Amino acid sequence: MKKYNSILKYIFVMASSLFVVTGCVHDDKYDQPNLDGYDCADKKGIVVPFADVKAKYQNARYVFPKDTTPDNEADDLYMVGYVSSTDETGNIYKTIYVQDALENPTQGFTVSVDAVSTYTKYPQGSKVYIKLNGLAIGTYGGLVQLGVETGAETSATSVSRIPEKLVAKQIFRSCAPKGKIVPKVMKLADMIAANDQYFGCLIQVNDVEFDSRALCTTYAPSGVTVDKTIGEGWVSGKYAKTAVVRNSGFASFASQLLPSGKGKFVGIYSKFQSGSTTTYQLYVNKSEDLDMKTFPRLDGLTAGPCDFNPSTLTAKTVADVKQLAAGTTNWVQITGDNYLKAQVVANDETGNLYKYVYVEDATGGIRINMNKTNLYLDSRFRLGKDVNIKLKNLYVRSVNGEVQIGALFNNNTQFGQIEEVDMYKYFFDSNTASRAVVPTEKTISQLSMADVGRWIKIKDVEFVKGDLGRTLTDGNNVTSRTLEDCSGNTVVLRTSGQASFGTTKPGSYEVKGGKGDVYAILSVFNGTYQLWITKLANIDFDAPRCDGSVYTPIPVVYSDDFAAGGFSADWTTVNKVGPNQFWQTSNQGNGTNYYAMMNGNASGSNFANEDWLISKAVNLAGKTKAAVSFTTDVRYSGNALQVYATDNYTGDVTTTNWTLLPATLDTNANAFGDWVGSGNIDLGAFLGKNVRIAFKYTSTTSGAATWEVDDFKIKAQ
Repeated sequence: MKKYNSILKYIFVMASSLFVVTGCVHDDKYDQPNLDGYDCADKKGIVVPFADVKAKYQNARYVFPKDTTPDNEADDLYMVGYVSSTDETGNIYKTIYVQDALENPTQGFTVSVDAVSTYTKYPQGSKVYIKLNGLAIGTYGGLVQLGVETGAETSATSVSRIPEKLVAKQIFRSCAPKGKIVPKVMKLADMIAANDQYFGCLIQVNDVEFDSRALCTTYAPSGVTVDKTIGEGWVSGKYAKTAVVRNSGFASFASQLLPSGKGKFVGIYSKFQSGSTTTYQLYVNKSEDLDMKTFPRLDGLTAGPCDFNPSTLTAKTVADVKQLAAGTTNWVQITGDNYLKAQVVANDETGNLYKYVYVEDATGGIRINMNKTNLYLDSRFRLGKDVNIKLKNLYVRSVNGEVQIGALFNNNTQFGQIEEVDMYKYFFDSNTASRAVVPTEKTISQLSMADVGRWIKIKDVEFVKGDLGRTLTDGNNVTSRTLEDCSGNTVVLRTSGQASFGTTKPGSYEVKGGKGDVYAILSVFNGTYQLWITKLANIDFDAPRCDGSVYTPIPVVYSDDFAAGGFSADWTTVNKVGPNQFWQTSNQGNGTNYYAMMNGNASGSNFANEDWLISKAVNLAGKTKAAVSFTTDVRYSGNALQVYATDNYTGDVTTTNWTLLPATLDTNANAFGDWVGSGNIDLGAFLGKNVRIAFKYTSTTSGAATWEVDDFKIKAQ
């Protein structure tokens, strides 16, 4: 037998510690799954208790010694347990959970495998021998688990999944008939560090319910994993204890509605730890394991809320709802037992709409405000779906000229969003398939208040010349660009910097320079019509412009986004006036994203400064068109930044002939992060020359703004 001192302490000089090889015949046939043809084995070797396996992890990955004598099973190391999970429904993925007894377990364990459909060989309740030799123990999300070491691990504490081809060589199903796992009864209040040994066990929690945010929603959206919350107890208007139920959008039951009553929950016990925060999690093996049908609920709900019966309600149209707010700027409560059936024509999938959707029927469209993100993942608000809306107790109001549906908040003193906890009261899935969203075709001059809230199409428009070379957004904030038709009529296009096609700092999505069709929601703000697209494909501008020209973005010949931090030899910093303060780079508030920055304030005092940041010379010989662009951000009061160009830098800013450039700069000195694009600033006066660009910062003792510059580009062709 191998000399393995760190394990020998687990060996007992008793028969129970060694397993005798038994004859293995395939007579353990089950209805589900069919295990005919699968090998089974009852192993002999050294049994290592679950707790002792876990103890090998000491804040660093531990690898068990490899098996150097494969023909001698007697000194192999095994963890012996019972499979508590099943991946038959797809909610558990590439993981086998085991516990040390069929009933009243004292320990559970997580085994990470790079294999699916493991239930076919290791069904729930089957006894398994896990050969530890060559495996590794580490953590993921703070959860100790078995895997392997490959060298590709992202940290010294993590392990990789056991490769599929090795699973059968490391995990052996016993030839004994499978047993029945009896869930360990726990309370949510028991989910504390003192009970972490039960991670991986099948547990049962009684008298729990999904919180109201989950009511009338499905287990998970298709293809997306989401967290739902269950609670127990009810103290002072809230649950005494809660836990997370983690559901996969690939589960066979993902599209089923969650049970809306109170009762028994059975699932795998686990956790996820991020920093100092531990989230206790539960995984459903199959939806039949949940028996949660009892009413009243802990929160007082007396009956299932998810059934929608239009025969007891009066149908209303969008036009009817809008009419309630006609002639007033105050909010109006809907008091009748009414409902609205309308199609979702725009949602928040790309982030350009935030916490609201637009719905439309034959009479018009309207915005509905909800205090919830990722509404598009909710089956009720999928694009093209019809949604049934109970209107009673909701409110309508004209907000800056646009009538919207919402609720009151702040002790009923303000109109805004419907709270997530109340959404089940108003929104009901029509259980019909999504259908195409058909736009209403309009010209800019035809737009009217009747079109506000509708999904519309405007043909043959283009971005105005002043927007060419700019990006859709100037940073995090909502940005306006202007669309124009061939008759000179204009309309505003609004885009959020938080949209997936927006930019936290501009540079990626320069506006299209051609002409074409735009598909968008029409809104209005104090009499000004605004368009909101939901994806980049809604702007199809590939045709020549109205004047017949074909716009081609000017190629970038030099750029610097200061990403590495510090200035390269391409830049010169000059402190002309002031207490030896210079331009520098910073990443404050932007993680690894650096930018150029100058600030004339130090230790709370403002100083008089004149500081220059000067680029290298860029050769524009042979070019017929050239421009410079960049982004700026300003905070605090002080002088505006000045931008200059020169072709004869003398090495002294005072003797150089500078040309002031008409740059568009950030003007919001009240906040950081609202980066503004300069647009393409014409450098035609410097064609055929070597041009340098300079940023001149000045401050006084009464005002010292902080100026930031990024995304610097010189373009030429």
